[in-house]
Amino acid sequence: MRILIVNPNSDLEMTAAIQESAVAFVGDRFEVVTLATPDAPRFLETYEDDVKSGPGMLEILREHESAFDAFVIACHSDTNLHAARELTTKPVIGIGEASMKLASFLGHNFAIVTTHQHSIPGKVVQIRAYHLQDLLVSIRAPEEGEEGWEDADLFMELSRRAVQEDGAEVIVLGCAGMAGMDRRIQDALGVPVLDGVVCALILASGFAHYGVGTSKVLGYNPDY
Repeated sequence: MRILIVNPNSDLEMTAAIQESAVAFVGDRFEVVTLATPDAPRFLETYEDDVKSGPGMLEILREHESAFDAFVIACHSDTNLHAARELTTKPVIGIGEASMKLASFLGHNFAIVTTHQHSIPGKVVQIRAYHLQDLLVSIRAPEEGEEGWEDADLFMELSRRAVQEDGAEVIVLGCAGMAGMDRRIQDALGVPVLDGVVCALILASGFAHYGVGTSKVLGYNPDY
């Protein structure tokens, strides 16, 4: 089995971190490849950035569709997920949807720890779209001036507050760049901590092994 992870941004350092986390989880069970999106913004911080990343993401999927068994969109906003699903009958899993829905199996509620205050309104819209708003207890993000997707200590503290002050039973890491922080935070806090990349790989590999993929009956059939 081969799974392609598409990083919607063009940052190679984040792409390498995603690949490292994916390989650590997968081991030798199947092959995983992570690609950055050419000509996309370095980071996706606005709706315009999401739009700009679209052509490159879809080109990656078109070019590699026949060579892989499933695909993962490695942005917690699930950038261009529906457009990607139109291109293939194979499973296409967004790390945001995967991590939040899997969180619902592990506790009565969950909190999201993300990288920017600016992203919180979009997260609320996303959670409502997935009908998970009744399970969300909080969205924690650094204060202005504290941002940094590599700052594991900062996200540890935000996760601690979500557990101790908000009553979160599960922590969802709300950025692909936080890949690899899950175990450290989980060991420190004693609650499940979900890396969206790993969650998406669980679902993508499971669906591929099961032999099911994207339905083309109506909504994801571009020729309907």
